[in-house]
Amino acid sequence: MVSQSVVQHSNSLISNSLSSPVTALFVGGTSGVGRITLLKLAKFAKCPRIYLVGRSQAAADEIIAECRTLNPQGHYTFLQADVSLVAGVDRFCETFKGLESTLDLLFLSPGVLSMDRSVTSENIHLLAAVNYYCRMRIITSLLPLVQRSSLRRVMTVAGGGNEGPLDLDDLQGLRVPIPQLRGHLSTLITLGLETVAIKAPSVSFIHSYPGSVVTGLYRDLEKPPFDLASAVSIDECGERQLYVATNARFAPKELHSVGVSMEGADVTVGSNREPNSGVYTVGKDCESASKQVLNSLADLREQGAVQRIWQHTMDLFREVLEAPTIKKQG
Repeated sequence: MVSQSVVQHSNSLISNSLSSPVTALFVGGTSGVGRITLLKLAKFAKCPRIYLVGRSQAAADEIIAECRTLNPQGHYTFLQADVSLVAGVDRFCETFKGLESTLDLLFLSPGVLSMDRSVTSENIHLLAAVNYYCRMRIITSLLPLVQRSSLRRVMTVAGGGNEGPLDLDDLQGLRVPIPQLRGHLSTLITLGLETVAIKAPSVSFIHSYPGSVVTGLYRDLEKPPFDLASAVSIDECGERQLYVATNARFAPKELHSVGVSMEGADVTVGSNREPNSGVYTVGKDCESASKQVLNSLADLREQGAVQRIWQHTMDLFREVLEAPTIKKQG
């Protein structure tokens, strides 16, 4: 486990280690893990350009006020969007590409409490849409901006290190038993990132798990899904997520020195069991997934899962955007 002192030291070096200004986009940045990580970046980066995406203008106004207190030299912008729909994601991405030509950090953490079989108006499993499909659509749409940046990081916060069995005949997870759904979707996310990374070796792709954190998603539940006494504090969570998002241990495959470098830091094993592979599945301890998880991912890779996931994803996007209801919205 990476100690908290190492995490904090790395973050303290951000202002002098990263090219200025750092441009970052936080999708799901108005609450929870996205919000706290955004605030930490505002605190440690020099003159950052930070965009936060969500639904609540009021929540965004509060965060932007905090950011300006932490770092008056930063530039902070709220973009209102519904990122649970592919069509909505496309409209948002076109808007963002009109605002910036480069993007150092794409940080994705939109969440949903639903663990049932609810589907979106585009007929996609809601949980899968928010955690995988719409995030993947954002990643592929904005990837050229990330490739032109200095830091070159894509980070999606979900279930890194918790990958489990994957039903290749039900990738949306509509029939996967609820207790197995997190493992299924976590595997889908990690192998989905691997498909994008094949054509973008100069970008680092990270699938992170923040641990059990008391956020707005859980605070008001009568029965939270974990023991609140053992939860990771939201402040520590933000520091750890920022560490993973900026430290050179998680650098791109072709650019090993990109990020905050620290003498004596261990090499990070990627999702394919190779050091510094450019795709990382990282647990709450800021370390790579267990050997057991990495071996199971290797078995799926040998079965052609990466290719099947990519084909399925592209086919689903095509079906959604060709549907008559979507055409009318465009």
